[in-house]
Amino acid sequence: MDKRDLIGELRQLLARIDALAMQLQRSQEENRSLRQQHEQMAGERAQLLAKQEQARTRVEAMIGRLKSLEQHT
Repeated sequence: MDKRDLIGELRQLLARIDALAMQLQRSQEENRSLRQQHEQMAGERAQLLAKQEQARTRVEAMIGRLKSLEQHT
């Protein structure tokens, strides 16, 4: 193997390393974005669960009042 072949292989290797580094950077950015989305969705889920619990409590209270009215009539 002569010097030119070795230099050519090194250039190809450097190009591959650069491509892999760019791919890693894109993956890290995507991962960061997905983590942010996950945190946002977890917050939204918590809010929805709280609203659901409030609605359940109100419905149960209404049912209790209706039963009370039913018993008094």
